[in-house]
Amino acid sequence: MLPGCSPRVQNLMLKQAKQQGIQLEVLENKAGGLNGTLLSATMMATGNNLDAFVKEWTGTIQWIAQSPYRKYHKRKNWFVGVSVFDVKELMQWNPKDVKLETCRSSGPGGQNVNKVETAVRGTHLPSGLQVMAMDTRSQLENKKLCLARLEAKILIWQTEQLIEQQQSQWQEHNALERGNPVKTIRAVI
Repeated sequence: MLPGCSPRVQNLMLKQAKQQGIQLEVLENKAGGLNGTLLSATMMATGNNLDAFVKEWTGTIQWIAQSPYRKYHKRKNWFVGVSVFDVKELMQWNPKDVKLETCRSSGPGGQNVNKVETAVRGTHLPSGLQVMAMDTRSQLENKKLCLARLEAKILIWQTEQLIEQQQSQWQEHNALERGNPVKTIRAVI
C-alpha cells in the first residue's frame, strides 16, 4: 500500500458516499509511519442503496501514480484493500428475555430435595445460553442467582464475540490481493 494513497482513497469514499446520500462515519484511523499516511481505517456506512456503494468499493483498489515519497522509483501501481464487516450490536440485558424453569435439585438436602423443585434453570431466548442454580434450598434465592449468573455469562459471551470479530478484521490486513482490482484510480498523489 502506498503511504499517502489510503487517505486519498478514504477521502474519495467519503465524497462519493455524501453524493449518494450515504452516511459514512470514520470510526478509527491508524496513522502510518510517514506524515499524512494511514496503515488502516475503520468506517461505518448507513443509509439507502448501501449494497451498490459497498459492492463498488469492496476489494482491491489500484491507484496508478508516481510516489511522492520515492520520486525516482519505477513502481507506479499501488494497492489498497477494502473489506466489509457486519456490525454486531450488543444485546441489552432484559430479564423478560429469560425463560425460567424449576426442577428438583440434586445433592444433600434430604426430603426437601426429593419433594420440592428448588433448582432454577434460566435460558436466555435470544442467545440460547443456559445456566442452572441449585445452591440454596430456596427457589427465590436460586432464581436470583440464576439471573445474575446468566447476565454475567451473556456479558462474557458478547465480549468473546467482539474479540473474535476484531481478530478477523485484523487478519484481513494480510489478505490484500495485488491484482484484479475492483476500482482503478489514475491521479496524482
